[in-house]
Amino acid sequence: MSRRPTLEFLKTEAASGLILVVAAAAAIVAANSPLADRYAAFVAHPLTIQIGAFHETKPVLKWVKEGLMAIFFFVVGLEIKYEILRGELSNPRRLALPVLGALGGMIAPALVYLAFNMGPGGAPHGWATPTATDIAFALAALAVAGPKLPPSLRVFLLTLAIADDLGAVALIGILFTSQINIWALGAAVSALALMALMGRWKNAPYLFYAVLFAIVWGFTLESGINTSLAGVAAAMTVPIGARRHGQAGVLADFMRSLHPYVAYLILPLFAFVAAGFSFKGLSIGQLFGPIPLGVALGLFIGKQIGVFGLSALAIGLKLARKPTGARWAELYGVSLLCGVGFTMSLFIGGLAFPPGDTAAQAGVRLGVVAGSLLSTLVGMAVLAACQRARDEEPAEA
Repeated sequence: MSRRPTLEFLKTEAASGLILVVAAAAAIVAANSPLADRYAAFVAHPLTIQIGAFHETKPVLKWVKEGLMAIFFFVVGLEIKYEILRGELSNPRRLALPVLGALGGMIAPALVYLAFNMGPGGAPHGWATPTATDIAFALAALAVAGPKLPPSLRVFLLTLAIADDLGAVALIGILFTSQINIWALGAAVSALALMALMGRWKNAPYLFYAVLFAIVWGFTLESGINTSLAGVAAAMTVPIGARRHGQAGVLADFMRSLHPYVAYLILPLFAFVAAGFSFKGLSIGQLFGPIPLGVALGLFIGKQIGVFGLSALAIGLKLARKPTGARWAELYGVSLLCGVGFTMSLFIGGLAFPPGDTAAQAGVRLGVVAGSLLSTLVGMAVLAACQRARDEEPAEA
């Protein structure tokens, strides 16, 4: 019973990864076709939201990143809380390997990126861009390439990606928060406290949670803190227990109801508005500049070295156990898939470089797409070979 939300999460993420591929491809095609002007106008189109004293005007891209993506981070926060209390993150022996793998998968890509960006013309402040793993893309690739591989590999990848997301959220809060409006922050914290208190009211209408979340989000936006933190913080206030015996918990209800909208609508929309970049005016030198090279190789080289290297070291030192039934080649293939940064890398890269720096933004998008594509293709090839090797083995008597 306790694993059902995670199994549904896995299934939805794997399916939505294919939609993300289509959305990203459509954005790149649109940005390099006769529709380029319309695509750019859509992404930059100003929208105004006014509710009482709240009044904000931002382009579509900003509203998706700071508005809709807060709901994505809310769902990520729900999954993190569930896994900590009931899932893989609640077992220290099972937790060690994916957490250490996630740690290596953040440190090594950052070092690879810095290796290309510490010299003249580099942008070392973008080091956090290749540190994230895209759960949806990675799980979709694993589902296609190795459908019969041990289920423990999927749980390892999911747990690692969740730990990775937690690290990414921490980096966002530390690196991309500048000036803070103390009054707005205090109001957001007060609304969070109300959400936490409401968890004691077993029959609290779900609409109340929605209203308070909107208030937390609005004040966080005004405070200058990235709204992704509001999403995760609000998720931590949602009670995990059931209202009545035999029913699913409140947290599981939110996961089940919100996750399809996030996976099939919000993330594809973000991929469409964030992934589009034009090849027009890009020279060969720019294509192999420090930013795109640092991001691409950080994802492709850094991720596999960090995840597989630290995982192998932990297993060798008996600090952790290898996923049940998995082989070294299969663990390496999954480590390659961790280099699929896409959604989170685009999100962090968009924060690291100002919107006006079009060359840097194009370099980030090019690097993310290239690194994620390389990681996907090579990772799927390795896992498909592992699948064929298992299929060709004689059946046990």
